[in-house]
Amino acid sequence: MTPRYLALIRHAAYHQRPDTPSALQPYPLTHEGTAQAHACGEEIAAMLVQNGWRLDPVAHCSLQLRAWQTAQTVAQVLTDRGHALQINETPDLSERALGSAANLSLREIDEVLHNDPRFDAPPPGWKADRDYQLPLQGAESMRMAGARVAAWLRRVVAQETAATTPTLTLIFGHGAAFRHAAHDLGVLSLADISKFSMYHARPLLLCYNGDDRWRHVGGTWKPRTRPETALD
Repeated sequence: MTPRYLALIRHAAYHQRPDTPSALQPYPLTHEGTAQAHACGEEIAAMLVQNGWRLDPVAHCSLQLRAWQTAQTVAQVLTDRGHALQINETPDLSERALGSAANLSLREIDEVLHNDPRFDAPPPGWKADRDYQLPLQGAESMRMAGARVAAWLRRVVAQETAATTPTLTLIFGHGAAFRHAAHDLGVLSLADISKFSMYHARPLLLCYNGDDRWRHVGGTWKPRTRPETALD
């Protein structure tokens, strides 16, 4: 089969509420983030020329404004260079859901659980525990979010294409969910999930060769130099 390439692109920098898990925060990109997204578009445009790849005319992004703005900025850069790109939004690419605790600060989440007699206090370091799921309606673990994103990526490459030229599909989403999805796809070890993050608006390339065989072929993970407290 003709190789399929997917660029996993973490959203650019945005106005994140301090000390708050960032999954569903509704805030826009910062000026720095807009510049990052523009540079990402330039990088992808050069990548297409250098490799002779075809750009998939449909890109995919989560429902969060920061991911959509990143996708739109990249799309404008590529449009200016003669490419056509449509943005498809889906909740399946969102970061780990905290359910009814969405957009609460870490302190507020602790208070909610403390004041609800049905629940125990969250374990120390729960934010970085890939298997911990808040006991609140609609909440996920990071492993669950990764499986959800990986399932979406598998559906994307399962779509029939008659292209004989290798195709690049752009996927705009969130760091922790992407890292756990990469593990689900077999391209990032369980131990390495905690060692790496993702750069804002820098494409990380996966190649799909059929039969659920995936390879990391371009871009670099961001080494983590301190414990990560955000979920995105």
